[in-house]
Amino acid sequence: MCGIVGYYGHREALPIIIKGLKRLEYRGYDSAGVALLGNKLEVFKTKGKVSDLENIIPQRMPQNVGMGHTRWATHGEPNDVNAHPHLSQSGNLAVIHNGIIENYGSLKEALIQNGHVFTSDTDSEVLIHLVEEIKNIEGCSLEEAVRLALNQVVGAYAIVILSRDEPSKLIAARKGSPLVVGFGEKGEYFLASDATPIVEYTRKVTYLDDGEMVFIKDGILTIKTIEDVEKSPYIQNLEISLDAIEKGGFEHFMLKEIFEQPKSILDSFRGRINSTTGAFMMRSLEEYEEKLRNIRRIVMLGCGTSWHAGLVGEYLFEELARIQVEVEYASEFRYRNPVISEDDLYIAISQSGETADTLAAMSLAKEHKATVFGICNVVGSSIPRMSDAGAYTHAGPEIGVASTKAFTSQVTVLSLLALALAKIRGTISNSQLKFYMAELENIPDKVEKTLKLDKQIIELSERFKDSKNFLYLGRGVNFPVALEGALKLKEISYIHAEGYPAAEMKHGPIALIDEQMPVVFIATRSPHYEKVISNIQEVKARKGIVIAIVTEGDAQVKKMADYIIEVPDTEEIFSPLLTTIPLQLLSYHIAVLRGCNVDQPRNLAKSVTVE
Repeated sequence: MCGIVGYYGHREALPIIIKGLKRLEYRGYDSAGVALLGNKLEVFKTKGKVSDLENIIPQRMPQNVGMGHTRWATHGEPNDVNAHPHLSQSGNLAVIHNGIIENYGSLKEALIQNGHVFTSDTDSEVLIHLVEEIKNIEGCSLEEAVRLALNQVVGAYAIVILSRDEPSKLIAARKGSPLVVGFGEKGEYFLASDATPIVEYTRKVTYLDDGEMVFIKDGILTIKTIEDVEKSPYIQNLEISLDAIEKGGFEHFMLKEIFEQPKSILDSFRGRINSTTGAFMMRSLEEYEEKLRNIRRIVMLGCGTSWHAGLVGEYLFEELARIQVEVEYASEFRYRNPVISEDDLYIAISQSGETADTLAAMSLAKEHKATVFGICNVVGSSIPRMSDAGAYTHAGPEIGVASTKAFTSQVTVLSLLALALAKIRGTISNSQLKFYMAELENIPDKVEKTLKLDKQIIELSERFKDSKNFLYLGRGVNFPVALEGALKLKEISYIHAEGYPAAEMKHGPIALIDEQMPVVFIATRSPHYEKVISNIQEVKARKGIVIAIVTEGDAQVKKMADYIIEVPDTEEIFSPLLTTIPLQLLSYHIAVLRGCNVDQPRNLAKSVTVE
């Protein structure tokens, strides 16, 4: 979503802020701006990219305090005026803001009655006007005015505020939107939406909790709650490296991350299983073993690609652990009146750990005393902190907006959990368990082999780059892979694509099939193999173009399909870890050939931290 970078220290702030904003470009944005504080408060902002912002800033800006923002429009169209930072009525205060102020309308109306004039359409400008109004009326300090203002607003925010009259001061706060504080040399501090802009300068960080405020004055940092209770910062070391957030010779982050999957899958199970003994080394499982033995059902919570991973998990848990599973869009679950039991296990899945709808759904589950297990990629983010227990995926930073290695890492962790739960509940023999563990250990090498199909898929992409529509079909555990393949194509190439269970084709989508329609089948060896062959024949009878993902050595589908992509053989439960790879490559190469911005697709943000 929107991006924040702030700096307070002895260095020139602008180069640090600009570099940080560029590191946040992967989050998606439509405008950018900076505010620099020295002898005066200077604001520069524009619609467009960070490079456009650089073009309007004088080369020499020596200020040591500043903040920058990339905006993903919510209130008000993308333009220069609606770009952040926003100024107060007097122009003495500036704010950058991620999130949404839900009651901005009533606040704005009251402020207008008091003589305030607004220049933008944003809710963020209302917030900084409110701070100044309270400061003037109450005659209080800026810190107190910010605290009182935040107690009046309803919604989500991560904010940074500067004051023209107090150049040695910086104020920040968060609720519902992430904000990380980095500790540099003595009296030097960094602020950011996530760790990627600051890892170059410091490894010591603290992640603010909801309702916490940061006050930096004269080089000293204080953290308080919006109830005015002082807190001690919990400082931890960042695990990510600078190399991990660079392209490393690849044309795009997305391609780099696709090719990182042998390692990211390995890292997601490394040290957690022993295929010789059938043992699990996961502390969260040990602590909740009795609870897991007696749970009534599992409910998966996720959005987008994480929801697709949850669908794969549904097949895994039902097949291996023989337990009822439901998969919920977090965005819908939170607005229903769902039946939640203390005997339920809720598994919240998110790459960023900051997905607003998933966090709200987790909160609802916890209110009803259900156990919540988090699966997340970002250490220290909100979802793991809210969870009762959980597991990190260890995929490493994912910069490309279209999720790739996060998906396969999530599926890997869900596979571990399904196997562990099967062991705890006694639904699998130890010999079966060790067999599955051993095969999981083979998956990274098989993914490596699958990636060697890249050249073949480039040629295939040349053939289909101008297609208007795609249909993706799969059965069983590969039905979610069809959904994920279609989503990837839509996200980055802007070609309309739909994923369906293959058996549902006859219930509507078959009407779309003609000689122009490419139909992608996931047709690997499985108990559904013969049924999928029948579906392929139905498409061919209507002159559809069949692209089939098949198991290496397949002869039967090869006779019918127009194009064949062979992946290594594996157990069906692990097949999504292989079948999804060619679909990622297909979407990537089609998008590149169409001239699309692969890492920053239009209208999308990496992390959806607002509703």
